[in-house]
Order: sequence, then structure tokens, then C-alpha cells
Amino acid sequence: MPDQPQPERFKAEMPHIPGVAAAGAPRQGIVANPTVRLLAGLVVVLVVCLLGSRWLLRPKHVVEAPAAPPPQIELPAPAVDPTASMPRATAAAPEIATVTEMAKPWTSKSFFFVNHLTGESVPALLIRLTSGSASQPDGFWALEMNVPFGNCRFEYVTDLERLKNDYDFRTARHPMVGNPCSRSVFDPLKMVNIPGDFWVRGSIAQGSDVRPPLGIELKIQGKNILAVRME
Repeated sequence: MPDQPQPERFKAEMPHIPGVAAAGAPRQGIVANPTVRLLAGLVVVLVVCLLGSRWLLRPKHVVEAPAAPPPQIELPAPAVDPTASMPRATAAAPEIATVTEMAKPWTSKSFFFVNHLTGESVPALLIRLTSGSASQPDGFWALEMNVPFGNCRFEYVTDLERLKNDYDFRTARHPMVGNPCSRSVFDPLKMVNIPGDFWVRGSIAQGSDVRPPLGIELKIQGKNILAVRME
């Protein structure tokens, strides 16, 4: 019997277990296992997703747009007062017109007469008559436009057809002054005597008004027409 080395003779052999690599075999089974590789891939994907989400959710520097100017409220332009340019006859400045601008017969001009006692501005009208000279006060008629008794206001009617249609006054041959409330008509060319033995202009041609419009005394100074006193 041939001689064997002493250690080899008494060395027990390791049992072989199926599925378990023998001692000293290369450890490649774990790396080659598809389950492990799948889990590793999932971990890598999760890490990438986590990093990507943190990058997307990072605070961003917001560029603030310049503040818009406050809205401008557009206010409507104040209404133009048509009476603002009308002359006002006061004690210190009684001029209401010039002889030149009132040269044509039946020319009219509106103005205000300021009451010297109360300071009230009374609407009035200046009419150039066909009788009398333009250089004399009797060539004009100045009258207050408020009806003496009532809340109406006189009107100067130059349209003869309107006198027919609105006042049923068919005998007019020239402009007249009318009271639209009572349909009374006054003739600028005629004088009438009123109680107190006063002669005033504007005889009643039609209607039942108590008296003609209140007159305003005029003076001519150079080329200016002055309203100096109310009846």
C-alpha cells in the first residue's frame, strides 16, 4: 500500500449541498442573480427621481413685473355755462352792448341786470327797434325776461310762423315778445299807459296778462349802451 501524506489521509470531505457553491468557488452568483440586478436598478431610478424632483421643486427666483400705474379716473369736463359770456350790468359797469353790434333792426342781445338793492342777477334782453336812432335810448327796448306775476319767462319770437302756430297770433308783421304760459303777445313798437299814469313799452297785442314786461332804463355813452335802472 503506497504511503500517503499524513494530513491527506485523515481529511474529511465536505458534503455537497445542492444550490450552495463549494468553498473556494468564485462568488459570481449574487451578481448574476436577475432579482438583485432588478432591485439595484430600481434603487438607482428612485435616487434619480428623488434628485430630479428636488431640483424641480427648488425655489425659483421670480422676476417681479414693474408695478402698473394706478388707474386714472377720467372725470367729465365741466359743462359749459352758456350764460358765462353774457354781460352783467352792475352799478360800476353798466355796459351791455355797443351801438355797432346793435345797428341792425330787430337785433337782440341777452344780458343780466344786477339789482342794485338785492344784488340779484335778473335775466334781461336788449332789442334794437326799427323806430328811433341807434344813437338814442328810444331806438332800443331793454326788458326783464321774468314775467312780473308768475314763474314763466318771456321769449323773443322772430319767427312769424311760430307766432301763428304757438300763440295763434296771425296779425304779426314784425318780431314780438310772448309769454309761453299765457300765450299773451306784446308789441315792442307800441307804448301803453299803466296805472300810476306811466307810459311803458310793450303794449299787449293779445292775451290777458296784467301788464307788459318790466322795462330797464338805457343810456348811450359814446358807442356803448348802458343799462342803468330797472322799472
